[in-house]
Amino acid sequence: MLMVFVGLDCLQQTAEHMLPRLFRDYVAGGAHGEVTVLANRNAFKKWAIVPRCLCNVSQVSISTQWLDYECAAPFMLAPVGFLGMMRYGADFMAARASAKTKIPFCVSTFSINALEDICAVEGAHVLAQIYVFRDREITRDMINRARQCGVSTLVLTVDTPITPLRPRDEKNGFRRLTHPSLGQLVSFAQAWRWSLGMMRHGMPVLGNLQPYGMGRTLLEQAKTAASQIDPSLTWKDLEWLRAQWGGKLVVKGVMHPDDAVQCVAVGADSVMVSNHGGRQLDPAPATLDVLPDIVASIGPAGSVVMDSGIRRGADVVCALAQGSSLVGLGRPLAWALAAGGEAALIEMIGGLQGEIRDIMALAGITSIEKLHAAGTTLLRRC
Repeated sequence: MLMVFVGLDCLQQTAEHMLPRLFRDYVAGGAHGEVTVLANRNAFKKWAIVPRCLCNVSQVSISTQWLDYECAAPFMLAPVGFLGMMRYGADFMAARASAKTKIPFCVSTFSINALEDICAVEGAHVLAQIYVFRDREITRDMINRARQCGVSTLVLTVDTPITPLRPRDEKNGFRRLTHPSLGQLVSFAQAWRWSLGMMRHGMPVLGNLQPYGMGRTLLEQAKTAASQIDPSLTWKDLEWLRAQWGGKLVVKGVMHPDDAVQCVAVGADSVMVSNHGGRQLDPAPATLDVLPDIVASIGPAGSVVMDSGIRRGADVVCALAQGSSLVGLGRPLAWALAAGGEAALIEMIGGLQGEIRDIMALAGITSIEKLHAAGTTLLRRC
């Protein structure tokens, strides 16, 4: 399906029309009252970008370097659990889009396809997300698998010691039921295009966790895997993981400057400022609101990536002006794949690249380096 990118709102609407309620709500929903989901978006409304004139913006470059990655734009495709449920083959579509656009793609621990198969996509810029499970041997094995796949960067998610109430998921039985309910089956039938695409290839499972015996069905695996994330995780466990992994290490889910400082002290190469898209603590601060303090706390000792709430090119520029090296796209990735697969994702990436160029040019900025150097002088508080 040919799609022209005019904004993520349209992609979201198309995706939600295609998806059954279970996965439509899984992507869009948050914890408790979903206050944090709204806060992430509203934070960007506090800032405007000041236009500049007569600056010779005939050539604007938005490429940048982050860790070992040469990025064609200052964003990455963040880890999204169950991404392969957006449509059949979505994990591979994201990997191929990564290869074609030179945008890093972080594979979720909860991916429908195994890391080994996704990494086999030629040219894909793959990172691997990891959780620390109660059974450390599972975590150790996943580290070894990433190493054998040639992955150079692990992204450790640390903001999920428990899974709080997520009303939409609870209502739909996600991580509560182990087999589809009648209501879910009706929703699947209503989303018949999605269902046909999925079912013609057999019942999907969490292929990345298949070696660890967490259940026979997708819903059973989701319930079991969530319960196996270790709530007793401490800084000593981060030290243990750093010792196990010799590559680059990103710690995702950092929202406090003291935690960022400690992550860098333990050996993290980058921290990801994230409130899990509003799916964990609610209410929590918007990521954009805590970003400057975290950037200031670690200084040049480590890079910072911010996710949660990015919807437009102006949001990317605003985050970079406040010290983020890169931003992560989670829900936008899922919506693009659900709406139109690989073509829609490539169109979305190109569309955001165009928006970033537009904003930078009209602000008189011709490179990401100059954007970082200008910093908050680009911005005005609304």
